[in-house]
Order: sequence, then structure tokens, then C-alpha cells
Amino acid sequence: LATQRPSVDVITGLIKANIPCRIAFNVTSMIDSKVIIDGPGAEKLLGRGDMLFIPPDVAKPKRIQGAFVKDKEISDLINFLRQTGIEPQYNDAVTKPHPGKKGMITSDGQDLGAVDELFEQAARFCIESGRASASLLQRRLSIGYARAARILDQLEQHGIVSAGDGAKPRELLIKNATDFFDNGGSTSSGIE
Repeated sequence: LATQRPSVDVITGLIKANIPCRIAFNVTSMIDSKVIIDGPGAEKLLGRGDMLFIPPDVAKPKRIQGAFVKDKEISDLINFLRQTGIEPQYNDAVTKPHPGKKGMITSDGQDLGAVDELFEQAARFCIESGRASASLLQRRLSIGYARAARILDQLEQHGIVSAGDGAKPRELLIKNATDFFDNGGSTSSGIE
């Protein structure tokens, strides 16, 4: 996914929650940087392949350098490899699912994607306190707004909180965190 206009209208919290890796090139403002990588820094990049990269399960971006490879160089390499006559050796492990955290599966078999590492802690806190909001998660978990909003979106996807309705607080749909997580995240138990 790439965009020339990094705004919250284009890149919603739900979209960001389902993209495990992020790369930011030079942007014009700190606001654009916060939309892409949940923090400042991309506005200070130099350009010409200078980028910030956030791999999965890492909170702080890494500054890396991307190389420019011309299309002609790529086709020359492919032609050379074809001419050598060496048979390709396929690695089936490349196409297998990543062994990292798996998302929860709904009762109809839909995979909700990988969840944030603070998801369970956030869910338990919201259920125990009886409240759920991005600002509450920010304060409780000491995280930024974008990450808190992403976790809140995941709580909604997993049926723990209701959908947002403007300024109204979200309703908690699960009343017992232990039952919910003991059932593998199934919403069939724990709802009153």
C-alpha cells in the first residue's frame, strides 16, 4: 500500500492496524510522519532512498537506505540467469504463513489478522474498568494515539467494544475477560 497523501482520511486506523511493516520516505510535515509511522522523524529525512522502517513487533523505527535499481539492470540480471541454464530451486517456506502471532478466528472462520502485543492487556483493562476510549488506552498503556486507536479498532473487530458513534463512549460488549480469553477470543461466551 502506498500513497502520496498520508492523511487520516486516506490511511484509516483499520488499514494501519492490518499493515505489519511500514516505510516512510521524506514527507513535508511532522503530521504526515505521525500518520505513517505514529511519530515524528520522516519530515527530517534527506530523500534519495533515505527512509524509516518499522518492522513487525518493533516500536521504534530504524533508519535505512534504499538502493535504486534501474529496470534495465533487473532485466539484464534476469537474462543472465536464464542463459546460465540453472534450474530454479523453490523454497516452499516462503509461501507458508508467518510463524508470528496469529489473529483470532471468528465463529464463521474469518481471520481478523494479527493483533497488537498489548491487545490482551488493553482488553482486560477496558473490561475491568467498564470503559473504552483511545485516550484512556493512551494513558493506561503509555502509548501514542495512533497505536491506541488501532488497538481500539481491534477491540471492535473482536466484538469486545461497540462501534464508535461520534462523541458517545463505546459500549462494552464483553463482561468477563477471563471467559473471553479462555474461549480463544470467542464472543459466544462472556456477553451479557
